[in-house]
Amino acid sequence: MLTRRSALLGLGAATLAATPGLASASTLEPRALRFRNLHTGETLDAEYWQNGGYAPDALDAINHVLRDHRTNEARAMDVRLLDLLHDLSRQLETHEPFQVISGYRSPQSNAALADASNGVARRSLHMEGMAIDIALDSASPAVIRDAALALGRGGVGYYPSPGFVHVDVGRVRRW
Repeated sequence: MLTRRSALLGLGAATLAATPGLASASTLEPRALRFRNLHTGETLDAEYWQNGGYAPDALDAINHVLRDHRTNEARAMDVRLLDLLHDLSRQLETHEPFQVISGYRSPQSNAALADASNGVARRSLHMEGMAIDIALDSASPAVIRDAALALGRGGVGYYPSPGFVHVDVGRVRRW
């Protein structure tokens, strides 16, 4: 389980690994993500970064599992989001799959959700492949939120009652 202190200590390593131009062995180490889409039941364990670059087949598989389950449309997910999720899983010290509540959303799906709820942004970053709503069995939404905030790389939305956290690679903000 992640403590606030270990989350803050991990921030330095995550920042170093994510900083362009710094020579680091971590840029050559493979990066993998695991997902379980709660709407489709699909699971994926994908090594999306190999030999110092993004793996196209793995990215395609990720795009598919994170597709809009309402319309079956997929979009290329922003690799910065994947790197953020990778760093978040390392910060949380877990190898379990992220439970996906919402990955990519088509404009039609997003508009329908926004019409039904004032909690859905009309210009959501989900439509750009830059956001995801997640949960983990091993960490409470509060712990996931705190770890994501410690990374300081985008928006973090906290939804304790439904039990998930929104993370994105837009501007740094919280709600």
